[in-house]
Amino acid sequence: MVSTEKTALYVQLVEQARALVENEPDEIANMANVAALIHDTFHFWWTGFYRLIDDDLVLGPFQGPIACTRIKRGRGVCGAAREQRETVVVPDVEQFPGHIACSSASRSEIVVPVFDSEGNVTAVLDIDSERLAMFDDIDACFLEQVAALFRK
Repeated sequence: MVSTEKTALYVQLVEQARALVENEPDEIANMANVAALIHDTFHFWWTGFYRLIDDDLVLGPFQGPIACTRIKRGRGVCGAAREQRETVVVPDVEQFPGHIACSSASRSEIVVPVFDSEGNVTAVLDIDSERLAMFDDIDACFLEQVAALFRK
């Protein structure tokens, strides 16, 4: 996909996501709709959220095949994004130390932390692709905007 085409899709996606969540107070409903919107727009292998419950990341709303249910602190790409408090882009999951293989079809991944209004990580937005090096700075920039919609 050409970067200008991808950018245009993301601009529209951010507007649609904002419209979906702005008047809905239920975070689970918002995560479900946003995961579906991203998944339907880009047809990624897996798109979803892990919510921080106690000290684990617990599977939340998602689109795609069965996923890992619970991720311990610091484990995998999701744990790295949580601990580093920043987006993690992994071009080849086989090269990421400690990668959790919920599916052998996943080849690349991007994980974006979701923060509350006080700056605490409350969840992560996790997206996997069956293609190597699927994600780049454009994805990171716009998915961070999507994650910011959950800052309430």
